[in-house]
Amino acid sequence: MPQQPQIQILPSPPLLPSYSAAATALVLAPPDERQAQIFELPKEEQTPTQWCNGGYTQYIDESENGSSLFILDHPLTIVFFGNSAAVQFQHDNYLLGEIQPNIENVAISRTVLLQMKKSGHHVSVISLIGLHETALNLDSLTDQLVNENEIIAFIFVVRLGQLTDADKMGLEWLQRVFGDRVLQFVMILFTYESEEESDSIIDDLKKNSALERLIKKCGGRYHTCSKNMNNQSEMRDLMNRIEQLFTDNKQQCYTSEMYNTALRERGDLQNRTCQSVLLIMLYISQGNVEKCSFDGARLDKNRKGRRKEIEHLFHRLHLDNQHVSKLRAADVLQLTTHSLQSYESCSDEDLIQTFLQKILMMNYRARHIKTIDTQPDGQQRNNDLIEDEEDADIFREISLIPEETNGSDAIHPMDVQMAVFHSADSFLKQLMVTKLSQCQYALPLLVPDPFTQEIEFPLWTFRQINKSWKMTDTNNEIISIIQPVWKAETPMVSFFRFDPLSSSKSQLMNNLVNERHNMFFHRDCKGSSSTGLLMDGVVDIAWYCPSGKNTDKFSQCIAFCNLHGDAGHHEKQLQILTEMASVNVVVLPRLDQNDKNAKKIQSLYKDKKPLICLFTGDKSKVSEIRKGKYKIGLKKRNQSDVSEELIKAINKCLSLSSSESSSVFRLEDVSKYSGIRVDEDHDNYCSRGKKAAQQMMDLLEKKDLTEIKESFLPCQGKPWHQWCEKNKELHRSQGNEIDIEIKQKQDMKKFREQQYKNDIGDFMKLFIAEINSQSPNEKTFFLKWLTILLDEYTSADLSALHHKYDEKWSNVLKLKENNDRFEQQMATNLTNEQMELERISKALQAATFGLEHILREIGQIYESCKSENKNKEGMPCDFSSLPSLAAEMMISGFPLELMDGDAAHVPVVWVTAVLHELIQKLGDKRVFVLSVLGIQSSGKSTMLNAMFGLQFAVSAGRCTRGAFMQLVRVSDEMKGQLKFDYILVVDTEGLRALELTGRSTRHQDNEMATFVVGLGNLTLINIFGENPSELQDILQIVVQAFMRMKKVNLSPSCMFVHQNVSEVTAGEKNMEGRRRLQQTLDKMTKLAAKDEVFDAECFNDVITFDIQKDVKYFAQLWEGSPPMAPPNPSYCENIQELKTTFFSHASKSDGLELTHLSGRISDLWEALLNERFVFSFRNSLEIATYRKLETEYSKWSWSLRRTMLDIENKLYNNIENERMDEVSESHLKEKLKLKSEEVEKSMSDFFERDKDKDILIQWKASFNIKINELQENIVRETRRKLNEILQQRDMKKKIDAQRTRHENTLLEKSKELAIKLKDKANDETILKKEFGKFWKECVNKITTETPPIKDIDVLKDMKQFLSNYKSVPVNAWKKSRDIFSVPSYSDYVQLKKSCGITGYVKNAFRSAKQKFEFKTQIRTLVNDIAQHVDNMIMSYNIAKMGYNKSCIQELADYVKGRVEDYGQGSRDYVFTKEFYMDLVISICKRENKVITDQYTMFREANDPVFYFEKKSKEYYSIFQKYCQGATSAAIFGEIICQKLKEPIQKSVYKDTAIDLTSEIQTNCESLNGNRSKLEKHVLKTLAELEDFGKYITYFNTPRDHLKSFIRDEVNQYIADNFRVSVRPKMKKNIKLLQQKIMAAAHRATTLVNTTSGDVQKWLKHFTLQLSDVLIFSVKDFNGVSHDGVDDFNLLEDVISEELDSVSSEIQHKFSTKTIPVNLEHKDRPDEILIDHLCQCCWVQCPFCAATCTNTVENHSGDHSVPFHRVDGLTGSCYDETECLGADFCTNLVRTSKMFYTGQWFPCREYRKAGNVYAEWSITPDFSELPYWKWFVCRFQKDLEKYFEKTFHLWDVISYEWSQYSKEQAIKSLDEYIK
Repeated sequence: MPQQPQIQILPSPPLLPSYSAAATALVLAPPDERQAQIFELPKEEQTPTQWCNGGYTQYIDESENGSSLFILDHPLTIVFFGNSAAVQFQHDNYLLGEIQPNIENVAISRTVLLQMKKSGHHVSVISLIGLHETALNLDSLTDQLVNENEIIAFIFVVRLGQLTDADKMGLEWLQRVFGDRVLQFVMILFTYESEEESDSIIDDLKKNSALERLIKKCGGRYHTCSKNMNNQSEMRDLMNRIEQLFTDNKQQCYTSEMYNTALRERGDLQNRTCQSVLLIMLYISQGNVEKCSFDGARLDKNRKGRRKEIEHLFHRLHLDNQHVSKLRAADVLQLTTHSLQSYESCSDEDLIQTFLQKILMMNYRARHIKTIDTQPDGQQRNNDLIEDEEDADIFREISLIPEETNGSDAIHPMDVQMAVFHSADSFLKQLMVTKLSQCQYALPLLVPDPFTQEIEFPLWTFRQINKSWKMTDTNNEIISIIQPVWKAETPMVSFFRFDPLSSSKSQLMNNLVNERHNMFFHRDCKGSSSTGLLMDGVVDIAWYCPSGKNTDKFSQCIAFCNLHGDAGHHEKQLQILTEMASVNVVVLPRLDQNDKNAKKIQSLYKDKKPLICLFTGDKSKVSEIRKGKYKIGLKKRNQSDVSEELIKAINKCLSLSSSESSSVFRLEDVSKYSGIRVDEDHDNYCSRGKKAAQQMMDLLEKKDLTEIKESFLPCQGKPWHQWCEKNKELHRSQGNEIDIEIKQKQDMKKFREQQYKNDIGDFMKLFIAEINSQSPNEKTFFLKWLTILLDEYTSADLSALHHKYDEKWSNVLKLKENNDRFEQQMATNLTNEQMELERISKALQAATFGLEHILREIGQIYESCKSENKNKEGMPCDFSSLPSLAAEMMISGFPLELMDGDAAHVPVVWVTAVLHELIQKLGDKRVFVLSVLGIQSSGKSTMLNAMFGLQFAVSAGRCTRGAFMQLVRVSDEMKGQLKFDYILVVDTEGLRALELTGRSTRHQDNEMATFVVGLGNLTLINIFGENPSELQDILQIVVQAFMRMKKVNLSPSCMFVHQNVSEVTAGEKNMEGRRRLQQTLDKMTKLAAKDEVFDAECFNDVITFDIQKDVKYFAQLWEGSPPMAPPNPSYCENIQELKTTFFSHASKSDGLELTHLSGRISDLWEALLNERFVFSFRNSLEIATYRKLETEYSKWSWSLRRTMLDIENKLYNNIENERMDEVSESHLKEKLKLKSEEVEKSMSDFFERDKDKDILIQWKASFNIKINELQENIVRETRRKLNEILQQRDMKKKIDAQRTRHENTLLEKSKELAIKLKDKANDETILKKEFGKFWKECVNKITTETPPIKDIDVLKDMKQFLSNYKSVPVNAWKKSRDIFSVPSYSDYVQLKKSCGITGYVKNAFRSAKQKFEFKTQIRTLVNDIAQHVDNMIMSYNIAKMGYNKSCIQELADYVKGRVEDYGQGSRDYVFTKEFYMDLVISICKRENKVITDQYTMFREANDPVFYFEKKSKEYYSIFQKYCQGATSAAIFGEIICQKLKEPIQKSVYKDTAIDLTSEIQTNCESLNGNRSKLEKHVLKTLAELEDFGKYITYFNTPRDHLKSFIRDEVNQYIADNFRVSVRPKMKKNIKLLQQKIMAAAHRATTLVNTTSGDVQKWLKHFTLQLSDVLIFSVKDFNGVSHDGVDDFNLLEDVISEELDSVSSEIQHKFSTKTIPVNLEHKDRPDEILIDHLCQCCWVQCPFCAATCTNTVENHSGDHSVPFHRVDGLTGSCYDETECLGADFCTNLVRTSKMFYTGQWFPCREYRKAGNVYAEWSITPDFSELPYWKWFVCRFQKDLEKYFEKTFHLWDVISYEWSQYSKEQAIKSLDEYIK
């Protein structure tokens, strides 16, 4: 048959004008015949000239059809492959164009406009970019690629700086497909997005050893270019590099011989097949059906027909184009919509999903799925049925029905199973077979490929299967055996048939092995039909496992193999079975010497091996023909009788074969046969993974299992356990002695050092090296193999130890029963037995060795290295990369240990690091945490495995220890219904576990329950059986855990799963069970409430719980008695119901972000370590959420303030313009209404839509109240300020009127002078001289008439005022101290005699001078008084109203009143006289500058000398125009502009200040968040400056320091952004104002021109329009003559011209220096922000004086800070000492140290002290901020000098504290405040 031509589309080269879309050509030439390619162009596309470009040559050659021919010489080919993310496909991409390759266009080559410089060769490009990632079988395409092209280079494209596992796989794929010799043709091409990236390759090489190895593998060849590939220079450089590679390879191409060699090495050349069913389907869909050759032979017609049927089957199952790659385990295991429903029937396309869903849940009814007939014809025919009864004729009507009426045949159940088997990847295949085994189904042993008939032995799929059985040993004792099936040595009985049979062989086998369950599928099974396609030639295998009872059919474990189909057609399978079997059983119709299979039967009979012949045409009973040869008839015989005879015959044969030492069946031995394909050997990843795992196992060879962990995993041994114990001691100690606490910390450090010094060992080195260097697939195989081999290695010893433990435990129980009768002797024996039990228990713990222990070791290696901050010696990689490896394992589906079960401790550092890496790899995804609690061996892990298809360890005699977490991905389709991306399943150790090591206690159960309940969004409480005492025990633990969550504001939900309940269908029984459970829960709630001091009467008071929906009853797991019983389908249905209910819970939850999960784990464990859980729990998520709310609140409050500032400005202008005489609150509220509604909506959206809305809801009401209060306060304050301005306006009317009168008088007199000098208008010198003389006379006259404004001396006034007090000493002023910076107030107080402090309390914590704890209270009073004095001075408005001495008296009286009121309180002390004096003098000195600065502004505005000096230039300009004879309109226009100049300047500066404030509040990093963030930046700045004085100010007057910080930040922001932001804002504002002024002028001109008005009308209308915008009114023109102003158009033009001049002048003068000068104090950006940001909480911690960081003033709830300080920084000392305290508050409140506030209180009960103590939340923990440790060390001498004391135990604490650098201190701030 001639070869069919292939059609290939070749796109035109880029940038060729002669080509177009119409020029695309079709190539019709067989690949092996094509030497040149001919392109045809339409007539209209021809060009009259000959040209050559890119290897294309056009010849003018008119053919018959009138077209031109293009001849293309074969170019050399470059193949691109790699990561699709590394390339930008677009039209100007020179090499790859804009079309991304896929399976349909992969063979398309693209000839590019580049050629090799030296050789002149043109090149074509074939792109395989991204295709290797799809797992497509590209064999056929690679064949064509190699055979049709001269490939000179393979370019591996990688994104620069982002080397991924997929990239590593890309090179491995190339090497696997094209062989090792391909590497000489490979070059790596690194692509980048920006030029800056292109220089980072060297750094990447230094940092990334994997990248370095990759480049080395490619001969060191690499190049860089833009991912757009549109730079011609770069492309030429690349071509030069490729040409050099071509030259280095001696101009040799990659040849087909090299390719064929690679194929032979893969073992594929002889058996070249279309192994991917999916690819075959694809070829069919493209119309390219070709024969698949097998050993060069063509398939016969029957095979062809069968193949079409198989193809159709795969098409019906949607396995041809629905899945372009193998079915992956990762995809199947994700949570989908389909997996949440239970289907007993489905359409063809859903069969695969439904089958997998059921089999993963261990539901053996997976083989019973019905298909829904989607054909409508049958239904339509039913509608047309004949109803006439008279004409009914059964013979005629039945004959009319066509055969196809029944529709398409249902798909055979085994075809579904085998289709999945053929289409699954290795991991899904193994998972499926493991689940089939759990369902007690026969497993595929030998599987012919449906298309090539190549036989595969899927050994890999058996690796995780274990079988257990009981049998009698030589001592006649029953022993238990657990073995992996691949290792088990058992007899094997093979069954096969010749010719078609009337009886079912498989059914016969079921009756033999397990008559209650169809292990082998047969013709009478549900869904069976004659249309099965994929089971012919398949051999499946099942094991009979005895139970050690008399009812066992066989006394030993036996493998049964079943060959499907006629054995005569499957010679290879028959050969393997008959040779490996202990007994052969053949089923045939009859014996016939002429039968085609007669020779085979004769051969079997002559063989020594036992043979049993079953004849379907014979009625005879069993008869032994000769030794080991049996005949049994089947015809018309009772199946039970046949089974009994067959069992006896097999047992006899086996005893015979045993005596003759016949071969024993080992599963692995099947692989020794030639002519079959062993899956493990043909998967490179699998074989490499096995080899690496075996290398590790070799290191364990001949080692005592109980000593392996100690030898090979030393980091998780004794030092780690000692560290854990010491950590718990430290957290649970009273902490009364700081030296003891330091000793404990030093011990912990010592244990960490021991951990660190432990040799890592070859075993762990090899593991880390392997896992760090492997590709993802290879890594997964390696880990799977290691798990398999470790299980196999430990199972036998573990089984023996468990057996010993059970025996010893039984003895102990018997001795306990008899103890009363023989007390003394029995007590001794009991003690001995218990000691032996303990020894076995420890041996069991030591012998348990699995992958989880290796990962635990990695975690401890990481923690010990992290503690020392350096790598272990001999580590094959940097320790910082270890969490990344664990994160990758989690993503791949491996569980991670959350709690170390042996140490009963959470390795928080390790778990946090792994979760951090998980976030780096996945993003901060949201997870729903599902945890499980229950007693030991209650089926928790089994339940989770069935729910999600997981593989938590439930075999090899191991129970879960500690807690493990595993990710389950949520499918994309489900993300629309759920608000999270993953489910995090947490499996836990059983409560009330057997005391294997004597460590299990009720306390530990409570600890575990609290931990997993707090962690879980939903907790499944698993109850097994109906034992009342067990039920009560576990329920009390669970209820107590939920009660603790309620007290710390966590709201998890729960469900109860009652397992192993009989008669689950009995509804009445279930109702009664629910009622009893509710009663028990309520009872346990009352008991737990007493322990937890909680008010609760029933369980629903603790948690939202629906007894009807949230309690599930589960049937027994097994349908019958193990070990042969399959899982109970009812159990699987219960699992499905549980899954559905779980979904209803999950759909209502937002889950947790991974960052919050990490914080939650740390918070829970820290609180549990501190025993007092509720008091110690610090909810990081809640804190972070509240901080976020604070940030939003800051934005809302600023939005309201900003709007009110704009309103205030407009109203202020109206007041000054005398347009308003009253301001009401209602008017202000109306103005603010629109913004208020916006804020209200924004708040509502935030509380309803934020991802943490469930947490936020608790604060919604209080923040609504706070916003409403804020609005009231803003309105009230604005009204107060505006009313003050109204009052002040009336008071300063006289001053303003006088100034205006003087201005206008000057104008008129200058006009008169100008008339006199009109003839000298051109003599500038005379004009200036005359005007100067005139101006001086006028100003002198005005000055004489006006009282002078004198200088002020605020301090002198205060001295004078204080001198009036008789009690004040004469030298009080000189002796006064700055009260704001004194280290202590002890000199200012006297103790009342009534306080009665006596006695001595050890470790009592008290204030300076050893007596009182008053400093914080007095400091608060001083700061509060100072703040109110600030506000009073601002209210005086000295800048406008001037200074009056009475204000000094008012301030002094206010201070005196506050001090006296304070003294009236019930305190144990009174102030000395010096306190008041020093306070008043300190405040006066502090406020002196503010008052003086404001008075200077007043003087400049109102002193005639100052004022008119500024105005002389303006007046001279007008005078000059008068002299020059300018028109009245022109002069009046200039006068208007001169009058506008100052208002414009004020308005522009004010508007710019507000705009700038908004920008700073948004963009300035230090000022744009909540109060905590602001505090962090304050401390950072202090550390950077290292100024002790500033620190003292920060401690003593935090509000003042914050104000100073804000001013500095604002000034710095303005300076840094003046050119790019500040000046543009000013220009924009002045332009807008200019537009408004001109618009007002134009409207006034239009009005006057249309109504014949005069200049007075024009002026009134003009000023009226600007009254909102400027302080500018008609009264400003009183006395100004405007006679003759009648040309209003000219007036408008003059104003426009002069206004430009005014604007330019203002802009020119605008600078950072003029901003504060031209703004009132309250209008400056820094002052606006101070007003905004300082309206927060200022309450200080009563211990360390840290200021509460709540953004909201007068907030609800407790005061708190992210971190406390060292208490000694307040001057606090220990009793009877002069030593400053060195405690952090969080540590202090853990202890029983005492403090005094009128009476003594233990610090751990600080709230009982009442007042401010009761209002603070201080979490007891060890959170000691390194920042303050650094500070104390840095300024130790300064602090001791300041307080005149030394630090307590400085020599002890300084060693650790001095380790911190300034950089570490600053960094620690970021860790505590995110």
